[in-house]
Amino acid sequence: MLIRFDVANFRSVLDSVELSMVAVDRDRTEARPVPNLGESLLPVAAVYGPNASGKSNVIAALTWLRTAVRDSLRYWDDEIPVEPFAFADGKDRPSEFTIELVISGVRFEYTVELDRQEVAYEALFHYPEKKQRRIFEREGAELKLQRGLGRLSGTRELLTARTLALSVARRFDEPLVSDFARDLLAAQTLGLKSRARRPLNSGPARSTLRWFEESSERDQLPLPGFEELEWPSPADRTQALALLRLADLGIDDVVIDEPETYPEDAPETLRMRTQRRVRLVHRAAHERAPLDFAAESEGTRTWFQLIGPVLAALRSGSLLLFDELDASLHPTLSMHLIRLFHEPATNPKGAQLIFTSHDTSLLNHLNRDEVWLTEKAEDGATRLGALAEFAGERVRKSQNLEKAYLHGRFGALPDVDRTEVLRALGLIG
Repeated sequence: MLIRFDVANFRSVLDSVELSMVAVDRDRTEARPVPNLGESLLPVAAVYGPNASGKSNVIAALTWLRTAVRDSLRYWDDEIPVEPFAFADGKDRPSEFTIELVISGVRFEYTVELDRQEVAYEALFHYPEKKQRRIFEREGAELKLQRGLGRLSGTRELLTARTLALSVARRFDEPLVSDFARDLLAAQTLGLKSRARRPLNSGPARSTLRWFEESSERDQLPLPGFEELEWPSPADRTQALALLRLADLGIDDVVIDEPETYPEDAPETLRMRTQRRVRLVHRAAHERAPLDFAAESEGTRTWFQLIGPVLAALRSGSLLLFDELDASLHPTLSMHLIRLFHEPATNPKGAQLIFTSHDTSLLNHLNRDEVWLTEKAEDGATRLGALAEFAGERVRKSQNLEKAYLHGRFGALPDVDRTEVLRALGLIG
């Protein structure tokens, strides 16, 4: 489970901001006790704030770190694709990322400092018996390893100025490293757009499809970006159908037709039509009719695409990041999604959901320690703060969060000045 994530000098974030999953109110079923940590961790966190205040960049920073660990060894030959803060001294400072996870009851901490040219510092520590022990620590080209981890010695040979040591070390058979890397790489991101405005993760729809396939249809190769997740067995189709029906969309089943095949001498336009046809079976009164997936509403398609990532997270106890939850789902479905992660019965392994949203109605389903607020400072930098400790004053546990938020009690609302617009329209002098 994620304990905390800290980032500095990334996109709109200049000075360090921290998102913590440590519970303030531990006397409730949603908070998961971690005895060796001495704390309880939360399964849900929501980030609220005005447009352009940096909510998405909190999700993007965590996603960037995950992708960096996966890709640096293969793709970072010429430059490290980090995006520092564009103003002030952002370009002259390293970007910094720190993530803490608890794995099998033990706390792990991973830190990296880098710019576009090199990795300046990188370290992975763990805390058996609550005492810090180094797994590896790297300053520039010098790499130090914990004694007894000789299997990681080959890391030095593959390490370059622009390669993460964790990317290299995870390929060796050392559980302390591979277990940590597996948990970090199992995190999934939905809804986040790339700079090209394309979905960052293209796999959710295909990963959902696997839950509905018959055993003979299942491809044993993992989808790109989903390699670390446990994949469904044929019996798990029941779970996927139950989650599909939970949305009350009038859908009873999913039909996957075999792709059409054509002889080699057939026109290329025909031979290219090899994708399987997906149809959702709707019920109306006493009738049932399958409809093409492309004909479904945007909300239905979104919920369908969520099923695979959500079930994979719940099954493995991994992290699911969702940018702009309210832009994708009806509030009722968003509430059901939050409840799936809140309830121990549906989330026995401690999977976590972190999302951004403008939908204030969801505050009625969140505790005060599950809400985080962003705002933009005068220099354009993002600030992130916990609602539970807003402005140094503890928010009452019983407070109506939605009402207080909409009344500006916690800030994080757009500062709307209509004067300039009205003047430009010629409505005032």
